Amino acid sequence: MRTVKKQLLAALAAELDHLSPGAGDKAAFESPKQAAHGDLACTAAMQLAKPLKANPRALAEQLKTALAATPAFQQWVAAIEIAGPGFLNIRLKPAAKQQVVHEVLSEKEHYGEQTRRGESVLVEFVSANPTGPLHVGHGRQAALGDAICHLLDSQGWDVTREFYYNDAGVQIETLTRSVRCRVQGLKPGDAGWPESAYNGDYIQDIADDFLVQKTVQADDRSFTASGDVQDLDNIRQFAVAYLRNEQDKDLQAFRVRFDHYFLESSLYSDGKVEDAVRRLVASGHTYEQDGALWLRSTDFGDDKDRVMRKSEGGYTYFVPDVAYHIAKWERGFHKAINIQGTDHHGTIARVRAGLQASGAGVPAGYPDYVLHTMVRVVRGGQEVKISKRAGSYVTLRDLIEWTSADAVRFFLLSRKPDTEYTFDVDLAVQKNNDNPVYYVQYAHARICSVLAGWGGDVALLAEADLAPLDTPAAQALMLKLAQYPDMLTAAAADFAPHDVTFYLRDLAASYHSYYDAERILVEDESVKKARLALVAATAQVLHNGLLVLGVSAPTRM
Repeated sequence: MRTVKKQLLAALAAELDHLSPGAGDKAAFESPKQAAHGDLACTAAMQLAKPLKANPRALAEQLKTALAATPAFQQWVAAIEIAGPGFLNIRLKPAAKQQVVHEVLSEKEHYGEQTRRGESVLVEFVSANPTGPLHVGHGRQAALGDAICHLLDSQGWDVTREFYYNDAGVQIETLTRSVRCRVQGLKPGDAGWPESAYNGDYIQDIADDFLVQKTVQADDRSFTASGDVQDLDNIRQFAVAYLRNEQDKDLQAFRVRFDHYFLESSLYSDGKVEDAVRRLVASGHTYEQDGALWLRSTDFGDDKDRVMRKSEGGYTYFVPDVAYHIAKWERGFHKAINIQGTDHHGTIARVRAGLQASGAGVPAGYPDYVLHTMVRVVRGGQEVKISKRAGSYVTLRDLIEWTSADAVRFFLLSRKPDTEYTFDVDLAVQKNNDNPVYYVQYAHARICSVLAGWGGDVALLAEADLAPLDTPAAQALMLKLAQYPDMLTAAAADFAPHDVTFYLRDLAASYHSYYDAERILVEDESVKKARLALVAATAQVLHNGLLVLGVSAPTRM
């Protein structure tokens, strides 16, 4: 129905220009709040009434008459009605709604996509330090990042997925000490066990493999253990490689991939941190006080100035962050999105301030941020807080093993990122309509069963005569299919994959209602093929939407 809407929109724009030159640029249709009011709505008469000093309802009458005379409205519109102070409610002919079935069946997996725009975007997500298994918070971030990448790709962006991690610093030192203690035979609770050490069973696993001089392979590195308890650097590098390998397994189980891994240590070894500091000092936005170097970040909207170099000489966390984002910009990624936990909220203003002060040409508001809350896990009516393997939290792998990668993805994407979410393990394994991912996947499988029962060539349905699709149930389903491209565009613009989950649940409900209202495999051949074309198009859109979320579309359940 995109072609129909474009034609109608062009006609509306032309008539608005006649009323007020330039007004056509703002031509738009809305979806009526109630289906009974029509298929499209237009508020242009009310918007133009004040600048034209006209009565909005009288202006609506004038616009209605003009639109009704255009070829596009004559071809596709059944009625135009005026409501309230000047709303135009537009009712489409069945033929207009039927166009969406042809569009979906001809475009298939590309339905809803936009043409390539020739622009690059960098999406950084997960970015977990290699100090332990991925927890469910990382899982929410992985699901968000992957879905946002799919959304942006659907809208024509060239997407690069990046994983940034700290392979040095205090946490890595703690990891190294923890593994060394295990290698020496110590365990949590023993005298001499460091209070700050990591206590999970995975530390013993690392120590055991270190002693047998195992080689571990991760996506971005390979390393062989020396087995020498005195070789702290070897322990450190082996532990990092070991945990990167474990994280890779988690991500593979979750069907998440990355194009590039960026090491924080490279910012120091490549001189990017020192270069960023030089830029900031040269900009005149720094000062020294109490032996520390400060950035006057309040010049750029921060609530207070920030320490860059502490009095004892080390840099604070936000300095390498600024260097990293300068590197993103200089690598050609003039659009970048960071997906992080809400605990990073305080870093946004200082990183953006540092980028503005650096003189690197980075615009205000760079990068974009999507912040997410942590996840509570409930099983058997009780909150689950720890995992034996991790020692202090539920891991992503636990959640996948208890349910499925599909359920974890759909559930973690089913709410706005910044809202609290409770993952109900028991609900995620139920095979009924209360389980949202099952409900959507079942709709797809149910259609596949119908098509298999028919036994014909689905490709031929693209040429079916759709005239029999004139019933209220069929038209309601076609209107829902027609909403998919606009929904996808809006979800990408807002970094809102939860909108896709809402849409898919609504589409599944529309299909189930249609299935209950009309028998599909009827004796009349023309009616049967028209209805088969409609449900085949529905299956395609369900498949496309699930693919955006990284969720499978099973053909049997």
